[in-house]
Formats: sequence, C-alpha cells, structure tokens
Amino acid sequence: MPKATNTDDPDAPDGVQIDLISGERMDGMATMEKIRMILDGVHDGNIVILEEGLTPDEESRLIEVTMAEISPDEFNGIEIETYPKSETRNSSLLGRIMGGDESAAKLTVIGPANQIETLHKDETLISALVSRD
Repeated sequence: MPKATNTDDPDAPDGVQIDLISGERMDGMATMEKIRMILDGVHDGNIVILEEGLTPDEESRLIEVTMAEISPDEFNGIEIETYPKSETRNSSLLGRIMGGDESAAKLTVIGPANQIETLHKDETLISALVSRD
C-alpha cells in the first residue's frame, strides 16, 4: 500500500489519502493480514475503502484489535461504514445453498475516528465528512 503523505514536508500535497482496495487483493489473505493492512493505513491517517468488505467475523476481529490499539494521544480508533449486499444478487435457492456469495458487504469505508464523520447512511449512499487532523 502507498505511504501516507508526510504532513511535515512543506512540498507534500495537502489532503487525505484514500486507499481503494480491490476484492482481488484481499482474496487469499488471512484475517489478521487484512486487519493489519487496514489498521496500518488508518494509523497513517488514510481512509481505506474495501471493494468487497469484510465478513462479519473479520469485522468483529477488526473492532477487537482496534480497541486494543486505542491510545489517547496517538490513535483514537476507527469509523467504519458498510453497504449491505443487494438482496437480489445470488438470492436463488441454489445460490444460497451453494454459498456462492459469502461476503456480507459490497463496500466498506474505514478511517480514523477523529478524521471521518458519517453524515448519512442508507442502502445506496454513505455520506461522510473527512477532515485533516
């Protein structure tokens, strides 16, 4: 994953880095590898967007690890929002029996709790305010 912009460097671009991570990149990664990749990006002040989201178990583990890493002066935690999958996709009986679409989410947005605030969320829109430290 690219490094975050260095805010101490006067020539560095001003803004917030957004890491868009494809489902293909996440395939084959162990749960802790995914969590570490996400949290490393968020620790750097980046917003991480996952194309295919996390399973409910992975999301629970992400929250557990995040809680263990919270430090009042260094890391305030994460803000996480997820679109649910469309119910029309793979809703056939055969599709459900075969477990064709195991991921519970189609898009997940994760960022530093002190930099991202969810303004509105519904099944088709996540609206967030992102600020620089």
